Amino acid sequence: MKKQAFLVTFVTIYWASFALAQMIPMEIQPVKPFEQANIRFEQNATDGDVEVVFEIKGGDDGLNELTVISPDKSIVINFAAPDNSTMGIRQFRFESPEPKDVDALKAAYPAGVYVLNGVTADGQKFYSEAKLNHTLPPTVSFLHPEEEQEGVNFQNLEITWSKVANIVAYILELEQDEPGVNILVRLPSSQNSFKVPDDFLTAGKEYKLSIGTVAEDDNRSFVETSFTTADSE
Repeated sequence: MKKQAFLVTFVTIYWASFALAQMIPMEIQPVKPFEQANIRFEQNATDGDVEVVFEIKGGDDGLNELTVISPDKSIVINFAAPDNSTMGIRQFRFESPEPKDVDALKAAYPAGVYVLNGVTADGQKFYSEAKLNHTLPPTVSFLHPEEEQEGVNFQNLEITWSKVANIVAYILELEQDEPGVNILVRLPSSQNSFKVPDDFLTAGKEYKLSIGTVAEDDNRSFVETSFTTADSE
C-alpha cells in the first residue's frame, strides 16, 4: 500500500509539474521597437500633388504580420503573410495616391500618432509609434541653371539654389532618360550648391532636376525643372 501511495503521489506531482510547465513559457521575448518607423507628408510643389509615405523596417528577420493604426483608430495597413514559407517581409515602403486635393489626403491620413505592430515568423513582436503632421517645409528657387534654361555649359557645372531656413537637409536628383543615368544626393542644410561630377553631363541633352527640402520631422517639399546642355562645338 505504501508503494502504491508513493507511486500515485509521484505521478500526481509529475503531471502537475508538466501542466504548469505548459502554462508558463520557458522564455518570453521582449517586444522590440521597429528599426525604422517613419511616416511623412510630402509634396511635389511643381505638380501640385501630395502624398503620405510609410517606411517601416523590423530588423534582420522578415515580418509575417504588420498593422498600422491611425490616430482615429482606423487600420491603414494590414499585412499578413500566408505562412512561414516566404520568411516574411523585412522592409516596407508604402505610398498613398498623389491627389491634388490636399484636404482629402489630410482627412484620409489625419495628423497625430500612428501605432505600428509587427510579428516575425519566429514570434518576435515589434511595436513603435510614429507621428505625422501636415506642415510642409518651404521650397527652394532655382538659381543656376535657371528653370527650363537652354544652352547650359555642361563642363564644370555647379547647380545652385536659394537657401531655406529651419530645415535639416536638401535632396537633389539629376536624371537623364537616355541612357538612363541619375544622381541622387542628400546634402546638409548649410549647402545650397552641388558640383556635378565630371563626365556626367553630355552635350545637347535635356536633364531633369529636382530639389527637395527636408524638415526636422522628415516632411518634404520638392520642386522640379529641366535644362538642356549646349551643343558641342
